[in-house]
Amino acid sequence: MLPTIALDLQCPINPVISPYAEEAHAWLDGWTRSHGLPDVYADRLAEGGIARYAARLYPDATPDDLRVLSALFTWFFLIDDECDRASVPEPERVRALVGGALSLLSGEDGGLPGPLGSMLADAWREPQRRMPERWQARFVAAVEHHLNGVVVEARNKANGHRPAVEEYVELRRATSAAYVAHTLIDFAAGDDPVTESFYYHPSVRAFSRAGNDLLSWFNDLLSLERDAATSGGHNLVLAVANERGTPLAEAAVVTRERWHRTMRHLPALRTAAPPHGLAGRRYLDGVEHAVRGTMDWSYESARYR
Repeated sequence: MLPTIALDLQCPINPVISPYAEEAHAWLDGWTRSHGLPDVYADRLAEGGIARYAARLYPDATPDDLRVLSALFTWFFLIDDECDRASVPEPERVRALVGGALSLLSGEDGGLPGPLGSMLADAWREPQRRMPERWQARFVAAVEHHLNGVVVEARNKANGHRPAVEEYVELRRATSAAYVAHTLIDFAAGDDPVTESFYYHPSVRAFSRAGNDLLSWFNDLLSLERDAATSGGHNLVLAVANERGTPLAEAAVVTRERWHRTMRHLPALRTAAPPHGLAGRRYLDGVEHAVRGTMDWSYESARYR
């Protein structure tokens, strides 16, 4: 029952996907290999269908922009794998990767060596050239929030610390990288980003947070079997089971019910957003696309099989 419990989740958000998904998928495979990524990693990325993930989140992106988005998504999956590859996490090595990435995005000296560095530099070039400084600041802040969460998770695992439920929920909002994906909605639209007053409005932040939770908890349910063996308690179901002292099956039901409550509340959170015009509507749509797109892609991707 446990590996399939995520299939019971009912998502009312309509699925979407770019007509350029397969074109981006074919391009992405060549792009990863052109940066010297070893075949074993490039093959795994190709099987994961990461360009199709980007295509589900940004269905209206131009073919060129979908390539950029697919490249950025690939880098985040690679950094996630790189941080998880050791059986015993190495927080200092993870911290060094994080520092190098943030230096590169900020235009400072140093950065990342090897394929990880060249891929991020290549993928970042077009957003950095085209997007205004206020958007770049948002993006870098979201990346920093995500990567700092990755460092905390590595440190927790190294120290044997299993987070309690609410501690884990807050950390998961960072490690999911959903907020990074949300900032990219503006880039994919090919137009001016939403205003600061809209982006930082408490109601918009609450909507974005709920969207983050929905895709994160779905992933936790879907990957529970793997996470039970490898995550050191970093999964909402495991955190619930540990905190309540209940079996995994019961904790999974509790997690699924929390997911459904949040999904039922999502329309009210969207309605509470301030007047927003076309750019704001695209942003809110994009948060919803991220939830449904994560679910649809996860079911089809070899990464979770």
